[in-house]
Amino acid sequence: MNDYYIIRKSMTLDRRSMLKRIGGAGTIAALGGCVGVQEQSSDQTSTNADGDTESPEPAGTATAWYGLSDTELNLREEIIAAFNEESRHTIEGGNISEMQDKTTSAIPAGQGPETFQWAHDWVGDYYERGFVLDQSDNLSLSLDQFTGAAANAVQTGDAVVGLPFSAETVTLIYNTDIVDSPPKSFAEMESAMESYHNPDNGQYGLSWPFDPYFVSGVAQAFGGHYFDASQEDPVGLDSEETIRGFEFLVDNLTQYMPNDPGYEPQQAAFLEGNAAFAVNGPWYLAALRDGDTNFEVTTFPSLNGGEFTPLSGIKMWYFSKAMEADDVNAEAAREFIEWFVTNEDHLLTRAEEQGHIPVLSTLAGSDDLPGPVKAYSQAVDQGIPMPTDSRMNDVFAAMEEPVVQMFNESMSPEEALTSAAEEARSNWE
Repeated sequence: MNDYYIIRKSMTLDRRSMLKRIGGAGTIAALGGCVGVQEQSSDQTSTNADGDTESPEPAGTATAWYGLSDTELNLREEIIAAFNEESRHTIEGGNISEMQDKTTSAIPAGQGPETFQWAHDWVGDYYERGFVLDQSDNLSLSLDQFTGAAANAVQTGDAVVGLPFSAETVTLIYNTDIVDSPPKSFAEMESAMESYHNPDNGQYGLSWPFDPYFVSGVAQAFGGHYFDASQEDPVGLDSEETIRGFEFLVDNLTQYMPNDPGYEPQQAAFLEGNAAFAVNGPWYLAALRDGDTNFEVTTFPSLNGGEFTPLSGIKMWYFSKAMEADDVNAEAAREFIEWFVTNEDHLLTRAEEQGHIPVLSTLAGSDDLPGPVKAYSQAVDQGIPMPTDSRMNDVFAAMEEPVVQMFNESMSPEEALTSAAEEARSNWE
């Protein structure tokens, strides 16, 4: 990771202690005991050294955008309400669809929010386009409070353009009614898939959406990579190692999957109890818990000389261009974000209720996490963060059709990846 960390200001400890007291289990009821402390600091006047009465500090109002499912929305609204109850500042939340379209149109027009939530893969592009700002000089916490991957993800160069709060990646899930224990080797996994697979009866060995993100763990298992900005030619799609990874997928895994590579048909097979294994992310846990399939989450076994190396994403609150004024509204946004990303009780509630993977160092991989979330946290350690370089968008776009062609066996991995690599490079010429 970068050697750069945010300098802790002199008031950090006092402020963080206050924020910890504000924090709770994610509901106003759990936080009610702290009202008196905050009311005293925000609603009462103070007296200076000369005995003169001073006015209360001004309060700010900041807008926060996020794009959440119905199952996630209630907790988010409770958390914002809890913050508003305790702080002199106010956060106005907005659940936004088509976040990329909305942010890229509203922010340049001066109509965007002070902060918005998304994965870290927009960091490079949005910073280059002036949509987000470096706030490293205005923060009162240090990036070493987070995992190294999370701290790296919110930076571009020396600029800190947001703060992280959870990770996401994909890993192996197994149906405990079909598979007795997690496979210790790929041979064990392959044997279990072969034993159960019977597509004529709607039974599949494996449920796995076949797109560049979901299959990255095997595509990069033998030393390959999609993109590496540190290299003179950053595109690694047509490298021998990446081709080998996709050949492993096509030769050993796609035969056990439903014949439609799309997300919905793939995830439905396991959700309905008709697949021995699945590869999916922590967002899948809520649907599984509501369903009838008995399952466990585990790490992926070694792959005959390769190691599962998935891309991981870091969810973060971005510092939008609207904070450029550095007024009380910007202060409100910063205080909310710092509270949100460091409040252990709130982060544990999200882990327990929604399967989110904390990146706060005191919680990441800890025994306090639910079993499935701890397994996902270990899978994050197996992987590598999504590149933040804006050119990664072109790489993903170039891969979309070739990946489907590989799945359908209308192109070999070498043919498909060579074509994708050429397309990606041509976009930069």
